[in-house]
Amino acid sequence: MQTRKGQSIEDESMEIIEREIGPHPYKGHEWKIVRRIIHSTADFDFAGKNGLVFHKDAVNAGLDALKSGKNIIVDVNGIIGLLNKQNLQDFKNQVICDISNPDVVKEATKLNKTRAQTAMRIRASEMNGAVVVIGNAPTALLEVIQMVKENATRPSLIIGVPVGFVCASESKDELQALDIPFITNKGRKGGSPCASAIINALFKIVRGD
Repeated sequence: MQTRKGQSIEDESMEIIEREIGPHPYKGHEWKIVRRIIHSTADFDFAGKNGLVFHKDAVNAGLDALKSGKNIIVDVNGIIGLLNKQNLQDFKNQVICDISNPDVVKEATKLNKTRAQTAMRIRASEMNGAVVVIGNAPTALLEVIQMVKENATRPSLIIGVPVGFVCASESKDELQALDIPFITNKGRKGGSPCASAIINALFKIVRGD
C-alpha cells in the first residue's frame, strides 16, 4: 500500500461510494450529507433501510444556524472530537457538552434522571436557535423532544441519530412527529461518527465545497 494524502483518499472514497451506492432517494444537499455519513461509517445502509429522514426545512435551517455562529449542543464529547475545528473557529460556533459536568451528575442523581437528560435540560436557554446534535443517548433526544413540546426551548435544528437497542429507534420516531426542523434516521444505527458527519457536511455546504 502506498502512503496517500488525506484529500486524495477522501476523493477516491467518494468516487467509490458514487460507483457502489446504486439507486437511492437523495438529491442535492441531502445526498451530500448522506454520502458524508457513508464515508464516515462505511455503511451504505444509511441510504437504505436505515436511511436518513429530513424535515423539509432541515438543511436550510442548519446552514443558517451554523453560518450565523449559533451554539452546537451535543450529548457526548466524542462528537466534539470528530468535528472540523477550523469550521468552529471560522464561524465562531460554541460547542457545548455537559455530560461530564459535576453539577449535572449531582442533579441527575437527585432527579433520578440520566446525565444525558439532565445535560440537555440545563441548557434550555442556550438551546434556543442552536443546533442540537445527539448521536448516542436516546434519553437525551427524548428530553429535547419533551422540552420542545413544553415550549421550554426552540432549536433551529435537531440532529437526532442515537445508536442503540433501547429506545433509539423509538426516539427517532417521536422526533419525526415534531413540527421543527430535524435530521434523523430509521432504526437502531447511528452514533458519534454519524452525528458529527452531518455537521461537517453542513459546514462543507456552507463553504461551497
